[in-house]
Amino acid sequence: MKIGIIGATGYIGSRLQAAALRSGQEVVCFSRNERSGFRRFSLDAIPDFSGLDAVVNLAGESILGLWTRQKKEKILRSRVETTRHVMEGLSRLPDGPRILINASAIGYYGDTGENPVSETSPAGTGFLAQTCKAWEEATQGSVAEKMRIVRLRIGFVTGPGGAMRFVLPLFKMGLGGPLGNGRQWMSCIHVDDVAGLILWAIANASISGPVNAVCPEPVRNTDFTRALARAVHRPAILPAPAFALRLSLGELSRVMLDSVRVIPQVALSNGYPFRYPNVEAEIEASVNPKA
Repeated sequence: MKIGIIGATGYIGSRLQAAALRSGQEVVCFSRNERSGFRRFSLDAIPDFSGLDAVVNLAGESILGLWTRQKKEKILRSRVETTRHVMEGLSRLPDGPRILINASAIGYYGDTGENPVSETSPAGTGFLAQTCKAWEEATQGSVAEKMRIVRLRIGFVTGPGGAMRFVLPLFKMGLGGPLGNGRQWMSCIHVDDVAGLILWAIANASISGPVNAVCPEPVRNTDFTRALARAVHRPAILPAPAFALRLSLGELSRVMLDSVRVIPQVALSNGYPFRYPNVEAEIEASVNPKA
């Protein structure tokens, strides 16, 4: 199997590349910049997907930072336009890749409150939900009828990098604490399980459509906080009040305060073997990563 990865230098992309190579797959990486051994991916030219069996699209502007009008436009356009460009490139190859794994996010569901949601649940409201909906709709078109497309709705990614690079140092200094009232649900997944789900979805012909990339057990923010504090042997008694988060972060604070209780029903029903099935296992692997 020859797999093309767009966003191969990112946190998930780099782990996916390593996992694919370990499993005996051949990997072709794409980059916006000229890199030795990489194929170029630019909105200015049709991407070269020749010779590939599958394409994984992980590209997208980071959601971190103040959500000004310009920032929100970048978040939306980077996802939708890149995905449309991928679909155009795939349409140019009648005998090209027949599998597309396209990133999305559990922001698709909006604030779910106490209600658990699965892949069959409708899109929620708010900027992230509408962005994810448009992102997924960009995978539609005539070429989609000839392909197997998986829309991977990724949760909060744990592990030794990514957002945990900012969270772990605070907790190690004893500066961690619950966000808001701490009762909001979090749906997390270790980065290695994201990579594992992608390779599993590529290998399993029955998997298509939306797939929730979260571990089987959502947790409340207070439980996530306690688990992380235990793992680093520090107290976590400094809460971040909701009003302070809204005042300092604006609309971005919804990412931290919204309740998102997501179940990976497709993965569970089809037997994906989670390496880190709960938040305790994820956090242990994040604090003390194995080589």
